[in-house]
Amino acid sequence: MMDLHHWIDGAFVPASKGGWIPVTEPATGKTFARCAAGTSSDIECAVQAARSAFPAWSQTTTAERVALLERFAAVIDDHCDELAMLESQDGGKPIARARSVEIPRVAENLRFFASALRHEHNDAFTSAPNVLHWTHRRPRGVAGCISPWNLPLYLLSWKVAPALAAGCTVVAKPSEVTPATATRFAELSGEAGFPSGVLNIVHGLGSEAGSALVQHPDVPTISFTGGTATGRDIAVSCAKQFKRTSLELGGKNPFVVFADADLDRAASEAARAAFSNTGQICLCGSRILVESSVMPQFQEKLLAATAAMRVGDPADKTTNIGSMVSEPHYLKVKHAIESAPGTVLCGGGRPSDLPDRCREGWFLEPTILTDLPESCALEQEETFGPVASLRAFSDESEALRLANATPYGLAASVWTKDLDRAHRLAQRVEAGVIWINAWMVRDLRTPFGGAKQSGLGREGGIESVHFFQEPAGVTLRLGDPS
Repeated sequence: MMDLHHWIDGAFVPASKGGWIPVTEPATGKTFARCAAGTSSDIECAVQAARSAFPAWSQTTTAERVALLERFAAVIDDHCDELAMLESQDGGKPIARARSVEIPRVAENLRFFASALRHEHNDAFTSAPNVLHWTHRRPRGVAGCISPWNLPLYLLSWKVAPALAAGCTVVAKPSEVTPATATRFAELSGEAGFPSGVLNIVHGLGSEAGSALVQHPDVPTISFTGGTATGRDIAVSCAKQFKRTSLELGGKNPFVVFADADLDRAASEAARAAFSNTGQICLCGSRILVESSVMPQFQEKLLAATAAMRVGDPADKTTNIGSMVSEPHYLKVKHAIESAPGTVLCGGGRPSDLPDRCREGWFLEPTILTDLPESCALEQEETFGPVASLRAFSDESEALRLANATPYGLAASVWTKDLDRAHRLAQRVEAGVIWINAWMVRDLRTPFGGAKQSGLGREGGIESVHFFQEPAGVTLRLGDPS
């Protein structure tokens, strides 16, 4: 069995109280590892290590930080297969996805923020011939980064990379459900040359280690990705301490298809948007809205695209949809399907053709329901599984109303050939990310984040680096003008 310890001050450290949390391979239902059960004592050790490392790290030059981030990216590339295997094993995601998408994105995140540093500029202004004004940005100290289980290393690196680029030291708390790649990531940071104490990883439950990190008085910055309920608790705690907080939370995202859209392409992308990573992505298009005049044709195409997706062993390179991440989450999503007051068009149960290795794993078929009341839980709450609803609308006005009819506002995808309509909806849909005739097409230079109950703040681009820095307006008077 694999033992996953904390990484504190450049070395593996056991839990201070000796506890362990079992780590299960969701595709088989078998325990394959255990991670240290961190407590406030472990967080304290990690924060003190990060504080000790901060003075020297914060004074490194831009060129030095750029070089280390790029070297770290190269190390990740060298270990792509190993990291992909771990990501698939403890998360249940297809190995092909981990190897071709998620682990390469980790290296891309590191390189992107290295490049952002290299190309950052600072505007200066003169209010008089002898008076110069500019903005100085200093790293804010120890950054607390809390990442989820659905895209474990991808999203951990999305927080850690800009924090390190900004000159902060980091204490990170990955999900205890999927801790394997974070442990290896920390070890590889040492191989890349990062000084001891600059990056620290503490495993444990959110209620223990996560809460201690959020409440620690020497951690002035918290970046969290996860559920809205937990995000709300973090926001309250951080507000009381005047901590800077970034919250990337849940979504109940509309996928809107108008009659003039390319229906073949829209149906294919709708299936991908609904069921990628077993529907366990905050950006998944779980509410598919279709103009009524083309609903019969679109529904047929959507069901065909969904049927073509292969649910199976994540270790099989031909698998499109792997397992759910854990038994509790599997049971939660399964209950949501079984209790939904609608009609199941496809899926709804457990695949019948799983290989022997996966007989005890937590698998669900991709499921599409229709005839759901607008107010029901499956239409209003983030399910975070391979479940989508299908609903018709009569015109643009109704489409807009339905698109905005949830407490969330993370993302939306709109399919139409009418550019005027696309432009109108891009301005009126209440979401932080809006795709037109696309889904999950990202440019790391653009801001990412949600509206309403989908979070606070933005990640992406130089904004991510600036989040971890404190700006100060500096004015220099050069003497009397001649």
